[in-house]
Amino acid sequence: MPTSIRLDKETEERLAQLSANTGRSRAFYLREAIESSLPRLEWEYDLLQRVHAVRSGKAETRSLSEVRADLDLGD
Repeated sequence: MPTSIRLDKETEERLAQLSANTGRSRAFYLREAIESSLPRLEWEYDLLQRVHAVRSGKAETRSLSEVRADLDLGD
């Protein structure tokens, strides 16, 4: 599915140079960059959502002493 993006001049020049040096298309490198970064971005977004849920009181939390007691780790 076609998608368009705007790049700053420096990024566009770097991408064009990489494409010229390797013989691969700019689209190839854009696709590679997105596909390799997407899992990290998804993880970060999920983490931020969890932090927000904890801070807003919407997520159940347990103290360290409760966890230690449940795992029978003592004090």
